[in-house]
Amino acid sequence: MGLTGKRTFVGFGFGAIQAGLFLYEAFRSGNFGRLVVAEIRPELVDAVCRAGGLYAVNVAHADRVEPVFVGPVEIVDPAAEGGRRRLIEATADADEIATAVPSVQHYVSEAPGSLHRLLAEGLRRKAACSGRPAVLYAAENHNRAAEILEEEVTRAIPEDERPCVSSRIRYLNTVIGKMSGIVDAAGPRPPAPIAPGLDSAFLVEAFNRILISRIRFDESAGAPLFRGGITCFLEKEDLLPFEEAKLYGHNAVHALAAYLAAMRGVQWIADLRSFPGIMGFLRMAFIEESGKTLIRRNAGVDPLFTEQGYRDYADDLLARMVNPFLQDSVERVGRDPERKLAWDDRLIGTMRLALAEQVIPSSFAVGAAAALATVDRSALSEDKSAASWLEPLWKDSAPDPREKQAVLELIEKGRARLRKWIGSNYESRLLI
Repeated sequence: MGLTGKRTFVGFGFGAIQAGLFLYEAFRSGNFGRLVVAEIRPELVDAVCRAGGLYAVNVAHADRVEPVFVGPVEIVDPAAEGGRRRLIEATADADEIATAVPSVQHYVSEAPGSLHRLLAEGLRRKAACSGRPAVLYAAENHNRAAEILEEEVTRAIPEDERPCVSSRIRYLNTVIGKMSGIVDAAGPRPPAPIAPGLDSAFLVEAFNRILISRIRFDESAGAPLFRGGITCFLEKEDLLPFEEAKLYGHNAVHALAAYLAAMRGVQWIADLRSFPGIMGFLRMAFIEESGKTLIRRNAGVDPLFTEQGYRDYADDLLARMVNPFLQDSVERVGRDPERKLAWDDRLIGTMRLALAEQVIPSSFAVGAAAALATVDRSALSEDKSAASWLEPLWKDSAPDPREKQAVLELIEKGRARLRKWIGSNYESRLLI
């Protein structure tokens, strides 16, 4: 399959989500004739350029890993003046744009190649030449990523040009439930490297049901709809309930799986299928705690937020999480436990939301205790309270004292339950 379409796609950041979702789906659609991507790692840019703009994505299906070659792409380094010129020109011509950088903090920098500045200049040129409207997918795993990026780009545009520029672009939030990563390309059955000469590989699951904000350029009657060239994305009027399902369902249970796996000393998430009780425990947490909470909170919004809808969602995700072909490591999923124990993040956030909906999150309390034990193994002992570790993490959030006390009491019960489970040589009945 070559590039035969008439559209232009521009991506910022060349990680697994950009390469294995946005560029990959743009390429597969057949609707794009030009794929451009910005990347700041010179060795990656050089390797893909030497390969004629082709790179490999390894797609994990339920029964195999399929290497797919994508391209040609124009990969450029925004640190170079020539690269910046090409990105600005491509943005002016773009129909669809995606940012997939590490976080919203990477939108703005003092460097000449700052993302917000390149977008501002490209969109100014688009407006000046009455270029085609474009949409921008913000994929930074933040529920206001699109709004934050729009604010920063708009500030970089002269005030008198802003109305014309804003008429040509729509910034969209995304809910990306696709699991992906960068893995070692060495080993007995190595995945295809990103490009020849590199020792890393993109490995992504085949799942591609990505949710995006509703696209509206003109609210007037009879106004033409914007039809994206990436056709697999699903528009939703309000993404917030689905963002909550991603954070307090998918992400929370994924983290719970990783910290239980860490307690068992295993390397791969897929290994959890071999241990009695763990998958049942995860399913119970997903359906009875996360599910009940989000159904009560979002009843009537979408078929997802029904007993059957959420059960299907949980069972599908659990099967995908333990897909051995995804090669998902416990280390990757469980990294940065302090962040995942933050007051508003996936573990404590799920507990708080559940308590607000009169659901007792005892399974997630075990998960929080296990996460704490990965920070400091002595947290499994009874010598110190969980508060001694957690309160410093929560200080800046200034939690309500009564809510904090309720969460801490549950985590203490979770610690006791975790100690019994480990002390019994992982008797499944003590976990369930």
